[in-house]
Amino acid sequence: MEKYRVKVHKKGLIVIPVDIRRKLGIYEGSYLELVVEGNEIRLIVPKNLKEAFGADGEKALEVARLISASRRAEVEKEIRS
Repeated sequence: MEKYRVKVHKKGLIVIPVDIRRKLGIYEGSYLELVVEGNEIRLIVPKNLKEAFGADGEKALEVARLISASRRAEVEKEIRS
């Protein structure tokens, strides 16, 4: 287990060391999830659909788009009724 000590700056900002950012693929604009358990905070790098499905990433994204479009059509139909 790697352990780092960082300082909390103004407005609660912390700096994630560059070697961790590179290792985990964290870049400017990346989103992280904070999980609070008791008195501990865990930072989690969420996977996007493409990373989660690997080689089928593009296909998974297309399926997600189709599901979203279908659901949007259902909602519009319900609103009109």
